[in-house]
Amino acid sequence: MGNITKRGSRELGADGARSPEEGPPAGLHTKLYEAIMREDCAAIQDLLRSHPVNQPMTTLATSTSCRLPLNQEMESVIPIHLAAKYRRAQSLLCLLEHNADPEVRDTRGLTTLHLMLLHWPIASTTWTKPGNRIQRILTDIQSNAVLCLRILCEHGAQVNARTGNSNRQSPLHLATTYGTHLVLSILAQNGAQVNALNDSGMTPLHMAAETLNEEMLDMLIACGANVNCAIPSTGSTALKLAVCMASGKAGRMLAADVSCIRLLLVHGAEVNAQDREGETAIHEACFGGREAIINLLLEFEADVNVLTRNGESPLYMYLQRSSNLTDTALLARLLSRSYPLRLTNNQGVLPAGITLPEFHPLRETLIKLSQKPLSLQDICKRNIQNIYGEKYKQLLKKHLPVKIWNSVYSYYDLACLLK
Repeated sequence: MGNITKRGSRELGADGARSPEEGPPAGLHTKLYEAIMREDCAAIQDLLRSHPVNQPMTTLATSTSCRLPLNQEMESVIPIHLAAKYRRAQSLLCLLEHNADPEVRDTRGLTTLHLMLLHWPIASTTWTKPGNRIQRILTDIQSNAVLCLRILCEHGAQVNARTGNSNRQSPLHLATTYGTHLVLSILAQNGAQVNALNDSGMTPLHMAAETLNEEMLDMLIACGANVNCAIPSTGSTALKLAVCMASGKAGRMLAADVSCIRLLLVHGAEVNAQDREGETAIHEACFGGREAIINLLLEFEADVNVLTRNGESPLYMYLQRSSNLTDTALLARLLSRSYPLRLTNNQGVLPAGITLPEFHPLRETLIKLSQKPLSLQDICKRNIQNIYGEKYKQLLKKHLPVKIWNSVYSYYDLACLLK
């Protein structure tokens, strides 16, 4: 809460906060602090005659008592920051009407809006039933926070002001991490730049994708976020980040939903966009080995034959992890789409998974397949699969003879090949 500092008597004298023996400022600060917390606008107005509205108050960090022992930690906080952090709407309005500057910054370089967003209350819990007393309290707190945000915006708070720390986050970045989708909407309506980059080159959409926050993604897209904006340093798009998170260890263990990935694809995310290493979303998905994600990307025409700068195909990435190799049905599906079948990277190195002794039969089978030229018929079938993919699979079934359709969408029988 605020900025905690230990001050000696000389420092306290310089800031205007003295011990009880030195005079009234310490008591004045405490009275103003308490008036703001209880939203006593008459008292605030009276106390501001003696205390400049944009100067910090110094009180005990853990108490509002007017006794200020010098050996205890002190809290120095600007009045409008206190009102914003604790969501005291009437106090906030009173201070603004008495010329409080919403852009005044604390020692960490944070404005009133930054602090409000960093202290945004939780919207709900997973352990309470909708409509019960705790949930009603949380809803009331949330409503009060929204009221404070609207008051700040109506009084000219800079919705694109960056934090003064190394991350240089905008309010929209903070809202994506700490707020709710309604907060994003209010900020965007008041001119927040939805595609602003922080010092890591990430937009709010990148941050929402990285945490698989569907509500935030949906709101940001509705506010005009560019779904194909890439992080300058890596070339990763929101789709790549979402696939990476959902395909990673945590995503696999928690069986993370693919709804965020679908949302991005439906709103025009380029499924075959390559990052600086030449990787696409399906490279990431194949390495993770989650069938639902791979199938979804294939449905949106992901190219299984695109290579990274190091010459690695999505199939190569799939074969890297030994845990993927037990799903022979998915492996067969990827094999049926891969042409030419390339098993090594630019250095001639095989995927790590198939170099393990227990997968020797599979390795030998795949090497033989890669050396065997396909017939013209098989090449045509692969081209049809890659052009129409999973998305139009059933539509194609209506227009092709059953025998031809079955032939096009038949996959390698690995069990038979491994005998």
